[in-house]
Amino acid sequence: DTPLTASLSLGLTMVLDETCISLLLMTGTMMLVGGCRKLTGRHIHSRRPRMFLLELFATFQICACTSELRLLANVQPKPHVALTLTYGFTVLHGLTLTGSTCNPCGTLQQILDGGISVKQGGLKIGAQFAGAVLARIYIHYIWSMGIIEVHSEALAEGCSNPIQTTETQAFSIELLFSTVFQLSILQFEAVKPSLRVHLIALLITMLVYGGGNLTGAIFNPALAFSLHASCFHEKFWDYSLVYWMAPSLGKCLYAFLHLKKHCNNT
Repeated sequence: DTPLTASLSLGLTMVLDETCISLLLMTGTMMLVGGCRKLTGRHIHSRRPRMFLLELFATFQICACTSELRLLANVQPKPHVALTLTYGFTVLHGLTLTGSTCNPCGTLQQILDGGISVKQGGLKIGAQFAGAVLARIYIHYIWSMGIIEVHSEALAEGCSNPIQTTETQAFSIELLFSTVFQLSILQFEAVKPSLRVHLIALLITMLVYGGGNLTGAIFNPALAFSLHASCFHEKFWDYSLVYWMAPSLGKCLYAFLHLKKHCNNT
């Protein structure tokens, strides 16, 4: 073999090894959360503490796995590998985290629909942000071990500047995606749960493909805070407007359209 071929082969092997380690880390995280949720359901009988812990663990899983998944965005062939993994792990989250919202905007929607009280909603949102913070601490601890090179690079990166467009466009994208997501979820309610989880995963993958290079297509305030806490620290108002206010406004817009449709039907 020529030196160039040997170098390419070594590089490919390293990439594959790093990808496998990341996948193992995400799988281990999901198993850890699964055990914690099982123990919570078995031993915590008080309703509110159980709800808080289940929501916290579920949000922790999504935030931790997504933080690691972001590191695989440039694995070749690009973006096919990243999108396939996004779809696959979204399906796994849907199957393993049943009953949890994992998104403050989703909880806000439940409050607006009257499905839960404001007090319950506040408790769930608190659990979601607590899970997001714990996930960030957990993933940074893992990265600090320097198991693979990409972990050390990510740790040293600081704010990754996920907004790759104007603030107005970024706000509009997160607002639009949040609204589209919620409207689609409404349409999926009549579908069998076994198929619904795949439709939701496909929808999220399509949204990530459509806007991931501009804002990350997050439309989840807790997840955004976990992924980009250092960016929130540097430009709090800009990032809170795009990643907190925009998706929340999208849910309110959906609630308004849903209410208007209900009034027209009656």
